[in-house]
Amino acid sequence: MTGKEEPNSEATKATKANEANEPNGAYEANEPNEPYGPYGGSTGGRRQPLEPKPFLPKKGNYRDLLVYKKAECLYDMTFYFAHHYFLERKDRTIDQVVQAARSGKQNIAEGCAAASTSSETEIKLLGVARASMKEVLEDYVDYLRTRHLEQWPLDDPRTRQVQEYSKTHNRPEHYTKDIEQRSPEAICNIAITLIHQYDTMMGKLLDRLQKDFVEQGGIRERMTAARLGYRNDQKARIAELEQENARLKAHIAQLQAALSEKGGSR
Repeated sequence: MTGKEEPNSEATKATKANEANEPNGAYEANEPNEPYGPYGGSTGGRRQPLEPKPFLPKKGNYRDLLVYKKAECLYDMTFYFAHHYFLERKDRTIDQVVQAARSGKQNIAEGCAAASTSSETEIKLLGVARASMKEVLEDYVDYLRTRHLEQWPLDDPRTRQVQEYSKTHNRPEHYTKDIEQRSPEAICNIAITLIHQYDTMMGKLLDRLQKDFVEQGGIRERMTAARLGYRNDQKARIAELEQENARLKAHIAQLQAALSEKGGSR
């Protein structure tokens, strides 16, 4: 005997367990990597703290929305058109039409940014974007009407050609490249076709958001549901701990009885 503990002795194992802050005895899991109960966590049976679940919905990138891509195309087209064909009118038309097109795009971005904390704000801002783009539509229609230019019917081959082209072309340069070679009439009609598509998409998006709001509620409802859910989880965990405590007490009583019986038999 050297006075040193053997590497694999029980005392050495207990010391190493304490140094590693690893639970042993009653709080040890049945298996080395098995979580302890429904609220267990990492290896060794450690209990993980009960964390509230996040309740803010995760929203996608607004730039991925097809309606936003349409709005971006329309803004660039409108910016060009206003500064090239409204110059004869010495009034605020240029700024107004450009700002309306900008609103039809920027309010989508702002609405999506607010979506996580306020469904009401999201729906409101998208509604503003839709209304702004309708204002741009009226400016294009007025331009054609007051200059006795043709507005292409829906069943016109040129309108259908734009509709087909726009299904796979959603970048601003697809519409602004060589735009100076197009007539004002053609630019107006292309923009009008795109605005109708934008309006249809926005209508479907708003319908879906309103349906989601009715079914899932807004931020207040989510906050309430999250709080109630957390309280229910706390109650379930307390009940589990109480059951475990009762089991441990019974186990300790059995051990004490066994020790007493063993001591009495000596």
